[in-house]
Amino acid sequence: MDNWLAPSGQKIQKLDEVSAMLIRVFYVSTADGPQTTTVTGSILKTAQAWNARHGITGVLCQGQGVFLQVLEGDRDTVTSLYQRIAADRRHKNVEMIHCESISERRYGRWAMAHVSLSDLDPMGKIEWPEFDASSVTGLLVLARIDELIASGTVIKAADA
Repeated sequence: MDNWLAPSGQKIQKLDEVSAMLIRVFYVSTADGPQTTTVTGSILKTAQAWNARHGITGVLCQGQGVFLQVLEGDRDTVTSLYQRIAADRRHKNVEMIHCESISERRYGRWAMAHVSLSDLDPMGKIEWPEFDASSVTGLLVLARIDELIASGTVIKAADA
C-alpha cells in the first residue's frame, strides 16, 4: 500500500505497518450522486449487518455531500473493509485521514452508528462552521463525533 498523507501533509501510518490487533481508521469521501434517504438507509443496513458479523464498530457521519467514517476492529478486517469501501462507486475522492493502533474501542457500542451532518441543519453549521472535509484531522474528527453523540445527534445505530 502507498503512504497516505493527511490533508495537513502529515504522513499517516500505512494500514499494513500497524502491528496492533485493534486499529481505528478515519476516512473522508465525497458523495457521487444524490444522498437520498434510500441510499443512506441501504448503506447503513449493509454496513451494520456486515460489521456485526465481522467485529467492526464505528460511526458514519454523512451530509453536506460528504461521508466521514470511523472504523474500529481487527487490523486485517479493517484493512479489507477499507479497500472495499474505497472501491465503492457511491462515493469518490476517498482519503484516509487517520490510522492508529488502539487498545480499546471508542465506538464499541455500535456496529455502525449514523450521525447526520445535514446542510439543512442550521445548528450543524453553527456548531461546526469550520468543517472542511479536505482539512479535517483525526483529533478534530474524534472531538466532533463525540460532541454529536453526547448531544444525542446519533440518528440510527445498530448495537455491536
